[in-house]
Amino acid sequence: MTTLIWILIIALFLLSFIGLIFPLVPSVLVLWGGFLLYAFALDGEPLSLWFWIGAALLTIVMLVADLIAGQYFVKKYGGSKWGERMAAVGVIVGSFVYPPFGIILVPFALVFVTELLSSKDTKHAGLVAVASFLAFLSSTLAKFIIQLLLIIWFTLEVMI
Repeated sequence: MTTLIWILIIALFLLSFIGLIFPLVPSVLVLWGGFLLYAFALDGEPLSLWFWIGAALLTIVMLVADLIAGQYFVKKYGGSKWGERMAAVGVIVGSFVYPPFGIILVPFALVFVTELLSSKDTKHAGLVAVASFLAFLSSTLAKFIIQLLLIIWFTLEVMI
């Protein structure tokens, strides 16, 4: 039974990384599912209070990363509120359209069209669309690094 639980924990950790490409998979919740499965299903050493506090704080950083990156890049390049909203809608819709390419192309196209309709300036619309793409990449990279850090920390907690 212990082996099966460890297989599930590892599968949840791997699934959390898939959630970076397919946002419909809630990567943070899946990652926490692995932590909680260990805590409640195995009779091993409990995870330290510092781990739980650190994991909670890093989870908050992960959740905020999308909002901050999206708003920062789109605002920095003069994007509209509708451009920001379309970037978020594009990520959701894009995860259904030829993943993982849809998650890149659909938000880019939606932001471009939205900003073009708003400003009538192709250069501006292209710049804001590229900014939304950079926001997606930077937040995904930040979440990847934080998830990897949490998994390494978890592994060290379990092994030591």
